[in-house]
Amino acid sequence: MTMLRSVLLSILPALAAGLFLTAGQATETAQLKAAKDFSSVSDERARSVAVFEEAGKVIQHPRCVNCHPAGNRPLQNDDGHPHLPLVVRGEDGLGAIGMRCTTCHGATNFEAGHVPGNPKWHLAPIEMAWVGKSLGAICEQIKDPKRNGGKTLAQIVDHMVNDDLVGWGWNPGPGRTPAPGTQKEFGELIKLWVETGAHCPTT
Repeated sequence: MTMLRSVLLSILPALAAGLFLTAGQATETAQLKAAKDFSSVSDERARSVAVFEEAGKVIQHPRCVNCHPAGNRPLQNDDGHPHLPLVVRGEDGLGAIGMRCTTCHGATNFEAGHVPGNPKWHLAPIEMAWVGKSLGAICEQIKDPKRNGGKTLAQIVDHMVNDDLVGWGWNPGPGRTPAPGTQKEFGELIKLWVETGAHCPTT
């Protein structure tokens, strides 16, 4: 396994040059509206929906969606192309036997090879697939304990606010556009969404 990882890491810089980097690719973090910016929306349901739509700029960003694929293969880069080399989720979301996520992905970003990393690197469960779904459908999915890993809304907030794999979306390494805003700003939006009834967009 150590030899396989060494071989893969030795060729990844070349793969990165051809697959992961595009000319003029943006690397600046886009902005998010702050939770307080929605205080003027007097109708609580409308405010809840508006807040989630703003949070949706993160939820539907490639840094999040790529790890929530509809199939068994993760996606890559801002264009969401299938992971190269070919890998699959495996039974536990950590890759197939003999080709685990940790074969290439370490605890931190490997910048020389443009390989992202995090101690928790894995795919989201297939029940949390977001690719191809509307923001409203994703919202309902996030709230549904049968499809969100049995989480309460309070646990969803904690996940969005504190999980360091979620936080990787704002520190994805070279060649990848960070998610909009900051994890703190995103977390505040999710908190307000729950506080205002966790209402979902209709589309």
